[in-house]
Amino acid sequence: MTTQEAHDAVVETAPVLVACAHGTRNPTGRRLIAELALAAKALRPGLETTAAFVDVQPPTVVDVVAGLAERRTSAVVVPVLLSGGFHVHVDIAGAVDSHPGTLSARPLGPDLRLAQVLHDRLVAAGADPTDPTTAVVVAAAGSSDPRATADVEDTADLLQRTWAGPVTTGYGSAAQPTVPDAVATARGAGAERVVVAAYLLAPGHFRDKLDAAGADLVTAPLLPDERIAAVLLDRYDAAIASARREAEVRGPHRVDTLDFWPGPEDA
Repeated sequence: MTTQEAHDAVVETAPVLVACAHGTRNPTGRRLIAELALAAKALRPGLETTAAFVDVQPPTVVDVVAGLAERRTSAVVVPVLLSGGFHVHVDIAGAVDSHPGTLSARPLGPDLRLAQVLHDRLVAAGADPTDPTTAVVVAAAGSSDPRATADVEDTADLLQRTWAGPVTTGYGSAAQPTVPDAVATARGAGAERVVVAAYLLAPGHFRDKLDAAGADLVTAPLLPDERIAAVLLDRYDAAIASARREAEVRGPHRVDTLDFWPGPEDA
């Protein structure tokens, strides 16, 4: 078997990558999320990918996972979300737990590459990373889940490594401080310029609100950027690797999570 044939054999048996996003009514946002899944497919030729959503637009992650299970097809649901909150730990987890053979990956963030994209968006907007008087507010959608807030704060810490001025966080809803409050606090602390870094994947409701937050500049969202597609694939690979390690610990007489349809020997 040639190297290419071996690669093709692996691809044929690879679980479907279900890219599960929040969902948006914004047509540009919808296009960018769809293009992200296509970009992952371009980086991994032969990998089957499909989209799912937790809110606003169909198909729902529940329906997509159920449909794949009916096809007796294993899958990995990768949250196309920047932090772990209700949608990750309840919506996606519930859909996955209902169907053995389906795995869930961790969300895209925090990740150093996402912080690098944020840095690039800030520079593109006209902010100077070497200016200690330019403060940055990393603006996220927000969640009442403290794990999601911690993920956003971790991303701000990663960005701070390449930014001379102070980097703080603000939220569109459910968490504190709000983005306008975070901007006002940065000014009160002595910043001569305050820039909002939109920690959002695509345009939509939350990005529209940022323009009224009182900052001097507001960046574009993270997409499009090939680095995010690479993160998506890394989350997929990590979920599969973790399941395989768990299967090895369980031993050869247990049904493998990734090959979950029992054969005669499992009866």
